[in-house]
This record gives sequence, C-alpha cells and structure tokens, in this order.
Amino acid sequence: MAFNSAAIEEFSDIWVFCEQREGKLMSTDIELISEGRKLANERGCKLVGLLLGADGIESAAKELGGYGADKIIVASDERLAVYTTDAYTKVICDVIMDKKPEVFLVGASNIGRDLGPRVAARLHTGLCADCTHLDINMDIYTDFLREASTIDVDSVKFDMEDKNMKMTRPAFGGHMMATIICPRFRPCMATVRPGVLKKAPFDQTKADAVEIEKVQVNLSDSDLKTKVIEVVKESRKMVDLLGAEVIVSVGNGISKNPEKGIEYAKQLAEALGGGVVGASRAVTDAGWLTADHQVGQTGKTVRPKIYVALGISGAIQHKAGMQDSELIIAVNTNEDAPIFEVADYGIVGDLYEIVPLMIQEIQKVRA
Repeated sequence: MAFNSAAIEEFSDIWVFCEQREGKLMSTDIELISEGRKLANERGCKLVGLLLGADGIESAAKELGGYGADKIIVASDERLAVYTTDAYTKVICDVIMDKKPEVFLVGASNIGRDLGPRVAARLHTGLCADCTHLDINMDIYTDFLREASTIDVDSVKFDMEDKNMKMTRPAFGGHMMATIICPRFRPCMATVRPGVLKKAPFDQTKADAVEIEKVQVNLSDSDLKTKVIEVVKESRKMVDLLGAEVIVSVGNGISKNPEKGIEYAKQLAEALGGGVVGASRAVTDAGWLTADHQVGQTGKTVRPKIYVALGISGAIQHKAGMQDSELIIAVNTNEDAPIFEVADYGIVGDLYEIVPLMIQEIQKVRA
C-alpha cells in the first residue's frame, strides 16, 4: 500500500531523530528524548528513537533508553557514518513510511535544519522549524499560555479535545510567539532549538530495559548524489554557551568602551567559577564578539545556573534565549529596562562602576 500522509488514523507513537557525530550522541538527543517522554505520556503512546550511523552505533542506543525511550530503532551502514542529506533522508523516509510515527522531532542543529525540511517535503507533511515549546494535552497547553503569554485564556474557547501537537516558536522577527499545528498530515514534524528543553535524569533501569530494533538499510549508488571525501574540523575554539553553568553576557551598554566591557565580563565570569562570556545581538552585529557568543532567538537558547546581563536592555528576542536560567542578575543604567522583568536581582547603575565591585566582593567571599 502506498504511503499516504493524510491517512492520519494510521499513525502512532512519538519519534525522535537521534543525531550522532563520530559515533557520539549529541546533547540535543537527550533533550529531545526527555521532551518526547513527556509528550508520549500526554498522548499515551510509545517513545521511539531513530539512530543512524556506522556498524556498531547500536552501542549508544541503550544510553537513550536511560532518558526515557521505550525503543531505539537502529539503522547501521558504513555509508551512514558521516552525515549526508541524500543518504539520511532516504533511510529515514523508508523507515517512517514503513512504521508511520505520529510525531517526528529533530534537533535544530546544522544537520537537523538541513535534514528536517528534506524529510518533510518527501513525506508530504508539515514542518514547524526552530520550536521552543511543545505540547499535546490541551490542559497542559492552556496552563502554558496562562504562564507565558498575554492571552486571557479563560475568555477564549479552545477545542479541549484537540490531540494535535502544539508547536510554539518565535515569529515576526521574535516580536511575538506563534503556536502552530499540523492537523491534516502525519507525521507532525518539528525541529527544536538546542538548549530550550530540560534533560531528564539518567535511569540505568530504563537503559537496561529499552528495546533495540535493527532495520535493514536499502541504499544504492543512485540514491547518493554526494560523497564526503574529507572532514576538516575548524581549529578556532568556539565558546560553549550550551554547556556553561555560568554566563556573563554583554549588551549595547558596553558601547563607550567595548574592549574594557568585555574584559570586565571575562573577569566576572572567571570570579563566578569559570564561566563564559555571552552577548546580545547588538554586540555581535557590531563585531565586538563573534556570533558563537550570541544569546537569544537568533543565537543560542541557554539555561545556566547563573546568568548575568551587563548593559543589556532585554528585548524580547534576548529574553527568550535566557529567561529560563536558574538565577538572573542584571546591571543596567535604565531602571525601566525590560531585562529587570525577568531578573532575580537587578542593579541600576553603570556597569563600569558596578562590575569591579562585584568582582571584588565575590573574590572576598571565595577567599
């Protein structure tokens, strides 16, 4: 029988594409499996991970079970060792057409942003890109709206029986958030921003219990339009915002002396315990820091233990990228700056005067 993406009653289960590089799982895999577990519980179905790679990649599958997957489907072939759009799209679409998942989640990494649209187009289904929040259950979704939106939820008539996945993402340049559904086709596909979802704790019992299913890979030379000849790694050291527990970010408030402002941020990050320096878009656009430092909807979404915003006004695009940090400290000369709306501690003043005092006091406490 031919695959029909509009026959939505034939589809079931939540699937996650589990990205690997050089045989190692990516942090987005754990985030998506953790979120997929929540969605599968809401839907009352199984959570399945799809893992592609070279022979032996199945050894990484059990780890995914430890974060909540019921089953990992493994497609192993030497031609899948390194990602290529043609090979991965062919294999993934073959498996999806055969097994028909209701939802297919992909991390919005460089690979995911290339792979997701190609898979969706071939399957004739919809894709919502760069999502920051996902829900299926309407009660949970309306609770999210009460907390995170300006909508008067109680005055709106919702279809509380709606079982479509609700995919929330920034829209109109980040000036608003939109929730999108795909009611007519399956699987419902979304790419999800790295760093926005919480990781579940690892459970060895679940890892031991996960089911692993190996599927046959059907690839021919005619399926492959490209071939990876060599992988050259960039030698420049990139800042790891997603893995940092402490981030000190600078904004347009350092404009009178950018070099000094960035140096103060580095010193404060170090004093707080080996943190890293982030930036608003204004700083990277000005060329004071490179784009890998950028926090926000067009940069990276982070949730460190401590986030310090120096001279950042707090536009919605920036706040969306850091507002889930455990502790937020803001320094700004404008007492009405939007950043203070999400800050746990706010200091009104000149960062060039405040930051040296902060460093001094932190060093005293640590001593």
